Amino acid sequence: MARPQRIVLVRHGESEGNADDTVYEREPDHALRLTETGLGQAREAGVRLRELFGDEQVSAYVSPYRRTHETFAAFELDPERVRAREEPRLREQDWGNWQDRDDVRLQKAYRDAYGHFFYRFAQGESGADVYDRVGAFLESLYRSFEAPDHPPNVLLVTHGLTMRLFCMRWFHWSVAEFESLSNPCNAEVRILQLGGDGRYSLDRQFERWRVPEPYGITG
Repeated sequence: MARPQRIVLVRHGESEGNADDTVYEREPDHALRLTETGLGQAREAGVRLRELFGDEQVSAYVSPYRRTHETFAAFELDPERVRAREEPRLREQDWGNWQDRDDVRLQKAYRDAYGHFFYRFAQGESGADVYDRVGAFLESLYRSFEAPDHPPNVLLVTHGLTMRLFCMRWFHWSVAEFESLSNPCNAEVRILQLGGDGRYSLDRQFERWRVPEPYGITG
């Protein structure tokens, strides 16, 4: 099995929705663009990625949202060295369709009280739902490692919650651990690096906003 030397996770740059949450009342979430600030963030991340990958080949998976496609394009990676595919299972958590700002703000308050992993948005998804589809994607990703010529780098361009849930699934974190972590900032990078012992480690942890509160010994 040709396991990659590194798996790189990147959140999209600042989007129109990050800058102004009233836009969700007029535009579908998947169609929102990057702001000028977001484009600048993505370009800066691209400088780091080009240095990281060097002349090596990259297998890239991009969420189908416009802001993730724009983020990936802003990286300006060498198309001769990158095999890029759209991956719907890496999309943002679904919060319903056309969104009423006040209703979403109320539901976010409910989610904060109920728990980010288990709370399901009306007509949308819970964190647990996203965890399940991230797990299905991981099964496909593992199978791709069986190819003897698999590139040494995997790049995932996705969303903050999805990044945390990917790491939760990969490292077998508990729900309590997940609940204690914050999303990365826009265009932030996390790297899973393969060590000499055959295990992957995270280059830096997610910010922790509270102490985990497990129910039992698995925490």
